[in-house]
Amino acid sequence: MFKNKNGSKINPDSTDTLIGEGTVFEGKIKSEASIRIEGKVIGDIISSGDIVIGEKGCANSNITARDLVLAGNLNGDARVTGKLTICSSGILNGNLTAQSLIIEPGGIFNGSSKMTASNTTPSSQAQKELKATS
Repeated sequence: MFKNKNGSKINPDSTDTLIGEGTVFEGKIKSEASIRIEGKVIGDIISSGDIVIGEKGCANSNITARDLVLAGNLNGDARVTGKLTICSSGILNGNLTAQSLIIEPGGIFNGSSKMTASNTTPSSQAQKELKATS
């Protein structure tokens, strides 16, 4: 088990890809697994799993994921088949499509939202996009 700077544990079983603090990634990310961003990503991100953008994380991206937890900054659109959580430190500047939306006090959402029906199979949209771009 690893620990990050503030002492909380990072479970390697729940995060398959980590863009660490101080890292800048430019390009498109496609993954069937979960992704955690603590650095900066410039380019679209498509994942069948969950995406977490940490407090120091920043993504200038359009994101497709199952669930998205936003504690940092996202400049771009988010398409989430499950739940988007904007934490108290999170900022979303872009449009949103999701089944569920939670904005903690202090969280910022600048854009428009479209809520989807709950009968959507989780990650089905991400799977279609992964196959289409492969």
